[in-house]
Amino acid sequence: TLASAPLIYYHRNRRSLEAAWKYLILCSVGIAVALLGIFFMRMAMQEEPRDLTLAALLGQANVLDHKWLSTAFIFMLVGYGTKMGLAPLHSWLPDAHSEAPSPVSALLSGALLNCAFLGILRVQQVCTAAGMATFGGDLLILFGLLSMGLAGVFILRQTDYKRMLAYSSVEHMGILALGVGLGGLGLFGAFLHAVNHSIVKAMLFFAAGNILSRFHTKDATRIQGMRHVLPVSGVLWIAGFLAIAGSPPFGTFISEFTILRATVERGRWIVAGLYSLFLLLVFVGMSAIVLRMALGKSEAGREREPWTSVLSPVVFALLALLLGVYVPGPLADKLHDAAQLFGGLTR
Repeated sequence: TLASAPLIYYHRNRRSLEAAWKYLILCSVGIAVALLGIFFMRMAMQEEPRDLTLAALLGQANVLDHKWLSTAFIFMLVGYGTKMGLAPLHSWLPDAHSEAPSPVSALLSGALLNCAFLGILRVQQVCTAAGMATFGGDLLILFGLLSMGLAGVFILRQTDYKRMLAYSSVEHMGILALGVGLGGLGLFGAFLHAVNHSIVKAMLFFAAGNILSRFHTKDATRIQGMRHVLPVSGVLWIAGFLAIAGSPPFGTFISEFTILRATVERGRWIVAGLYSLFLLLVFVGMSAIVLRMALGKSEAGREREPWTSVLSPVVFALLALLLGVYVPGPLADKLHDAAQLFGGLTR
């Protein structure tokens, strides 16, 4: 948190200063709440030694006090959920991701949010070992659906294309929480989606940086004909939209469909319906913004884009496409092993 805050203030204007302070204050409060949850986790331990290593917690899982453990889970979900960007704890995220330089936004969305996600995963792992998987899972499903729905509503009314990507991150953090909350196949889908989201969101933020460098505005209503002015970035922008919206043949389609399968296999039909509805809502909202920017006519002439500005997003686009048609064996093995650790599917 402390290391990334100055990066958000990189442009040194009023909006970036506000975003940096909001990020520092809200995330620090979230971390403090998570720390309080860790204290409650220690209170749940009935036997000595009362150390807080994961091995000790899992070793004593069958004798942990469920009241203290449930309290710890709630505090750590709220605390780490603030850093992860789960709604309604996400208010720092749109400002920080939209005001930071595009490479920093890619780092925040693709890496930082996953670190907070790991904290929630670990406490859910302890709850699962203690026989409280349903308690934690239901709360994760609730926060996941809330994040997806709220992000979809804000994207529908959005004109700032970098804030649109930030709200998309809120949506996808909700998808991760939903997958973990479902358990089983949903865990594998959530871990695969974490990889896919990091790749695609990095591609989109790099492309957004190219757009901002050329048009000098983040207002999507003032940009048209991008595919003529920036032909490579324009194609990447459309491809990134299709990927982040979960369209085939990109990897996000596989992971989102896997989570949908998990909801059906669990018989959670209401969850499956809301999940599909919110995905559609986000697709409609983002398509209205992205297609208006990419298509149409522009008075500006075509520019030759330096290869250094398009190399990174092209590499990420190829990776997203690869994961849509083939998941490498070593990666699939790691994801299966991770799902097994959290009580998910077995071989």
